[in-house]
Amino acid sequence: MERWLLAMVLVTQSAIGSELPRPDHIVIVIEENKSFNQIIGNREAPYINELAKRGALFTQSYGITHPSQPNYLALFSGSTRGISSNACPLDLSGPNLASQLQAKGLSFASYSESMPEPGYGGCIYGAYMRKHNPVANWKELAALNQPFSAFPADYTRLPTVAFVMPDQRNDMHDGSIAQGDAWLKQNIEPYAQWAMKHNSLLIVTWDEDDGSSGNRIATIFVGEMVKPRQYTQRIDHYGVLRMAEELYGLPLLNESAKAQIFNVVWKN
Repeated sequence: MERWLLAMVLVTQSAIGSELPRPDHIVIVIEENKSFNQIIGNREAPYINELAKRGALFTQSYGITHPSQPNYLALFSGSTRGISSNACPLDLSGPNLASQLQAKGLSFASYSESMPEPGYGGCIYGAYMRKHNPVANWKELAALNQPFSAFPADYTRLPTVAFVMPDQRNDMHDGSIAQGDAWLKQNIEPYAQWAMKHNSLLIVTWDEDDGSSGNRIATIFVGEMVKPRQYTQRIDHYGVLRMAEELYGLPLLNESAKAQIFNVVWKN
């Protein structure tokens, strides 16, 4: 009997240790058009490289395709939706990360820098580009389409999952790597610090590379539940989406169902 009880305890401990975390919030910041080697080890990106050492750096992370827009759609809906360009406007329908979260009683918001007003449907406004804001392509999600100025200073008020898109001056598309790095330090570092103590998860990734490296990009996870080190498992935008879906018990959308699972990143 004592051996049986001991075995049951060990099995229970093993099951608990293998459980996925459930962050109170995930914030996914999406940068633009830079390869892994342009970012990691680059002295012009000191903050990002410090962040990579603080968290989990995926050394074999990849965009799905070129150009930008299909990658954002892949991350948001598990499919490029047959889109192979930056055409705007798009009028899309069907399940996506936001609708899946809402169906579960959870929440989502998209925060785009330089977008002039909530629910804005235009294609371009200064340095804001709708092609980098996938939620704008679903009309029924207009209330979730917010300017970055609405990103809450009180992080407890964040939605369950948030996308953050710097504008083209600050996402490394038009501006420099150093400029994008400085923007992240100023605007995202306070949340990163908070996430380390409040069951929250920051993801910094890129939509695609610059066309030079097989679409290999940097992806970094930082949070209280993350084991800091480098990971060599291959991941892509579908895999990041699947990770979020699994953490919140959501159905797997489209191509995310075929993505590799990467649970080794989590602390026991």
